[in-house]
Amino acid sequence: MDLPQKRKRISYELTNSQTSSREAAPSSSTNGQAGGFVEGSILRITMRNFLTYDHSEVFPGPKLNMIVGANGTGKSSIVCAICLGLAGKTAVLGRGDKVGLYVKRGCSKGSVEIELYRASGNLIITREIQVENNQSTWMLNKKHTSQKAVEEAVKELHIQVGNLCQFLPQEKVGEFAKMSKIELLEATEKSVGPPEMYEFHCELKTFRSKERDLENVCKEKANFLEKARQRNERNKLDVERYYMKKRHLDRIQMLEKKKPWVEYETARKELEGVKKEREEMKKKLKSLKEAQEPLLRKIRSVESQLQPIEQQMKELVSTHHKPDSQESILYFLYYIKIIQDLSLKQTEEADRQKRIGHTQLMIKDLQKELQNMGSMEDVTPQIEAVNAELRKIQEEKAKLEGEMSDLRRDKDEKSSKEIGLQNRQRSLDDMMKVKEDKLRTRFRDTYTALKWLRDNRDRFEGNVYEPMMLVINVRDSRHAKYIESHIPLNDLRAFVFQRQEDMEKFMTEVRDTQRLRVNTVIAPEESCSRRPPSRPLETLKPYGFFSYLRELFDAPEEVMSYLCYQYKVNDVPVGTEKTKSMIEMVIRELQMRMIYTAEEKYTVKKSNYSSNVVSSNSALRPSQFLTMTVDADERRQLEEQLRVQSIDQRMAAIREQQAKLDRRDNELRANKKKLSELKGKKRQLEQKISTKQDRYLPLKANCVQLCCDFLSLHTSFISFSQCKVYLALQSAGLSAEKTKLETDCRDSSAELKRAEVVYTKLDQVKNNLLTTCKTLMRRASEICNMTPGETAVPEELHQAFSQLPDTLDEIDAMLNEEKTRAECFTGLSDVVEEYNRREREIQNMEKELDDKTNALTTYRQNIAEAKERWHLNLKQLVDQINERFSDFFRSMQCAGEVDLHSENEEEYDKYGIRIRVKFRSSTQLHELTPHHQSGGERSVSTMLYLMSLQELNRCPFRVVDEINQGMDPVNERRVFDIVVRTACGVNTSQYFFITPKLLHYLKYAEQMTILCVHNGPYMLPPHKWSEKAFIRRAKRRQIP
Repeated sequence: MDLPQKRKRISYELTNSQTSSREAAPSSSTNGQAGGFVEGSILRITMRNFLTYDHSEVFPGPKLNMIVGANGTGKSSIVCAICLGLAGKTAVLGRGDKVGLYVKRGCSKGSVEIELYRASGNLIITREIQVENNQSTWMLNKKHTSQKAVEEAVKELHIQVGNLCQFLPQEKVGEFAKMSKIELLEATEKSVGPPEMYEFHCELKTFRSKERDLENVCKEKANFLEKARQRNERNKLDVERYYMKKRHLDRIQMLEKKKPWVEYETARKELEGVKKEREEMKKKLKSLKEAQEPLLRKIRSVESQLQPIEQQMKELVSTHHKPDSQESILYFLYYIKIIQDLSLKQTEEADRQKRIGHTQLMIKDLQKELQNMGSMEDVTPQIEAVNAELRKIQEEKAKLEGEMSDLRRDKDEKSSKEIGLQNRQRSLDDMMKVKEDKLRTRFRDTYTALKWLRDNRDRFEGNVYEPMMLVINVRDSRHAKYIESHIPLNDLRAFVFQRQEDMEKFMTEVRDTQRLRVNTVIAPEESCSRRPPSRPLETLKPYGFFSYLRELFDAPEEVMSYLCYQYKVNDVPVGTEKTKSMIEMVIRELQMRMIYTAEEKYTVKKSNYSSNVVSSNSALRPSQFLTMTVDADERRQLEEQLRVQSIDQRMAAIREQQAKLDRRDNELRANKKKLSELKGKKRQLEQKISTKQDRYLPLKANCVQLCCDFLSLHTSFISFSQCKVYLALQSAGLSAEKTKLETDCRDSSAELKRAEVVYTKLDQVKNNLLTTCKTLMRRASEICNMTPGETAVPEELHQAFSQLPDTLDEIDAMLNEEKTRAECFTGLSDVVEEYNRREREIQNMEKELDDKTNALTTYRQNIAEAKERWHLNLKQLVDQINERFSDFFRSMQCAGEVDLHSENEEEYDKYGIRIRVKFRSSTQLHELTPHHQSGGERSVSTMLYLMSLQELNRCPFRVVDEINQGMDPVNERRVFDIVVRTACGVNTSQYFFITPKLLHYLKYAEQMTILCVHNGPYMLPPHKWSEKAFIRRAKRRQIP
């Protein structure tokens, strides 16, 4: 018989059989609730031209459905029909990737119709498959619809044909063991968890992913911000030097603005002085003119008196002598000359006496002043002392300047070191904050008590330590798992007290008053922290041990004492893989109560009855609380280094000393100037006295010559006659008086002329100064950007001018000094521009970092809330699965456990379900993997895990195809018993168990439905098949 004809007869045979089943249970499609069906259970499967079937209908029962038939009869075709009919993907089946391949060969189309139980009315899903284009037509309750609508309807009934925990086809049985822990957790959540559990998990993973991204962004921004701050800190000195130069330039600009005003003010004051001198000279000129007028009148009066006397003398001469007498004329002329010379000598004598008196008076005044100065001590030693002190001050200033330069270099070096110290301290604080956040998330009451303790620490007399998980510092984070495995969690979150009364006071407040659930312990009175181990570590190193637990972490004295006393951390060794490889010898020879290998903890006990050594081991779980290491000594050293007196204070002290030296220097220079002026003045007085004395001696010599001349003239004059002498004397007196008056008039005229010259010069100087003042005023206004006509200094400049020198010499000196200092600063403009740009970047980055940090805090709050909703329910679910899974394995004289596994509690995408099994008593529990266990062991583990989900099942049915292949008869029988017992329970859903064979003498239940798939060349046509006749013939064969 050819293959197509065989397939057609198979289809007919199954069709006939299923028709008989429908007649036997007609209520299955109409009243599913009465038959024990749950929402979403399969009531009917109809296949047309589908794989091996022309037309067939299957009516499964509400509990366990055993689909039995030889290989190739079409059992798995029913599984394919369920998957494709409920909008499953072809990849789930592991057969053909095109849906057209599932249509019976030789047909252009095929269809699958599935009727699902629903309390509000059964749901009929129809899928018609076209071979030509691999397309499908969908109908819901005989109405055309889309595939998406079918998927939504199936999802509402919690059907997940893509979930291996619900739908396990034959080709996917081996893949269950290949599923990772993460995939198994997600499949379990979808299959038996509440609807929101998987959503919360996805939400947590999304939040954690965003949190991780935000943490990376915050870290990158913080690193960039720190680097920018460091760069700016390095450039800060150059910026300060730039602004120092700018201050010098601003002062130069202000000095250049004030200088024309000072010049103008100096010129204005000089103009005022010249104006005052001019007015005084004008008054003096007027007084001189007024004083000269009486002299001119007296001269005219003397001339009027002298003229008659001279006339009488002429007449007298003409009377006694002949006019032609030559001798008389000469004699008269000689006489007149003698009279005139005598009068002139008298005038000169009067003038000489006047000058002698004035000179003597000046000499006396100068000598008196010199005598007064002579009583003062010599100022030369004082000047030398001042010079010595000035040199000493200059040396001190040079020394201070050297120290200042050294401090500047030290400050630059210390600034970079301080930045590093502050960053390290900030890093340590962040680590401590992470540990506190974990404490707050897991143990909120303990965290609340911690905050209260920090606010009220002064109420306790002895030492009180925060929860151990905060004060214990693991030196290497890789060793944290040993500490957490050894110290119970209740002690890790316990407060440690030194005094009993302090602990009672604390518990009264937090437990009785605040109703907080916290743990406390008290340290032993005698310290045990330094208690030596029972044997030296050197004796254990040959066995692979590298340390005792105590040496792996740091803790305060009392905390370490408690741990040594209570948990013997000083006597528990930690080993490596080498220790594990020789564990039997280690246990036998060392006989230690507890040891650690690289990944396991071993507890060794000795029987009190048989003296046998019994050991047990357990795998170490990753650390959750102690992975963050904070070195307490390093933190304390950082705080001490940061508390060291800053260089700025020492620099300020040096600047203050420099200011004092500058003030002392100015005082000494002023004193030196006064002493130098005093010494110069004494020398000037001596020179003036010498000059006056040199002028006085010629005046005295002239006195002797005048006396001789006067006696000579007087002798000559006696020879004249009495009358002539009388007239001559009278004429001479008048002539002398006239001469004196003329001399005084000449002196007055000369003085008047000199006064006029001085007045003219003063007037010219006044005009020049007035022009200069106007020019300086205009220049000062232009420099200060004043409006034309404005003469008053603006208020803002007046305030600045008040802090600058007021004399031109001081301004020029300061101007030169400021220019010299400004020239010392070069090439700083680019640095400042970069510094300011980076400062703006730092400000923007700080704002962005704050925003990101706030967003990160929000995400962490969302994570905490979502985790609180998800984690506890998931833990309870896994515990329930583990309880059933362990019971199933225990009933098979094997061991197995299911736990929630996570390498990092915060990485929610790394959470998974770990299955560990043990089929022989001589072995340890091992994780279920595709390679470690045999095929049968994997099948048993898979089947029992699925059965552990059965009573928790949220899905309406489960399909397992030929999972018993590869099992040995013992395990197959045990598994079958578990399947029957579990799947036929009260609160279980529909279960499809497909198998090609069954063992003899298995235990069956009344709730089971057995669907037999037949195949063969002698099958009756469908219309001739009779189930009653078949049963009657079978009974007849059993009769002996």
